[in-house]
Amino acid sequence: MMTGMNTEACDPAESAALREIFASRPDAVPPAGPEAVRSFETEHGIVLPEPYRTFVAEICDGLREGPPDYGLLPFAKTPSDWGSDRPERLLAEPFPLTEAWLWEADGDGAALSEQEFDDRVELVFDHGSLVLGTDGCGMYWHLIVTGPQRGHVWLIDENGAIPFGTRSEASLMPGVPGFAGWVTHWAQDRSWFADE
Repeated sequence: MMTGMNTEACDPAESAALREIFASRPDAVPPAGPEAVRSFETEHGIVLPEPYRTFVAEICDGLREGPPDYGLLPFAKTPSDWGSDRPERLLAEPFPLTEAWLWEADGDGAALSEQEFDDRVELVFDHGSLVLGTDGCGMYWHLIVTGPQRGHVWLIDENGAIPFGTRSEASLMPGVPGFAGWVTHWAQDRSWFADE
């Protein structure tokens, strides 16, 4: 399991790095403000992890262009291609994973009925995370807001769920974990995946 991030207090160095990255972006959406963030948290029974909480309250609440490819969404939104027929997102329910899960490679999935498998995948998409944005073709970046992975960013798509910023040599997406690490990785124009 990935650990070591402080999701309770905003590190001044992370905040400064985020301010620097977004300061020159003409497509940056103004910050939402502390009151909007607190209202959202109360409505959903969560506290957003730092430094994302400070980011949307004081620095920026989205970009029209990357990261991800189709822009960083305002904190209370889902992408236009998310679909209106999806189940309700339950942010206070813990995100169910602690390590990558590739649907086709899952030996346990074979023991599940199709409905049980679909229900388990649905939990990954809809429990304990905010959608940060999309790279298109059903590839969604999520910030985990509840559960053991709180504060980590995951890519969830039709093939599985992969955490960004795992520290092992065999990681699919190595980098510095957390929202600030994810944004910095993008700002440096680096590939998300280890083999690219």
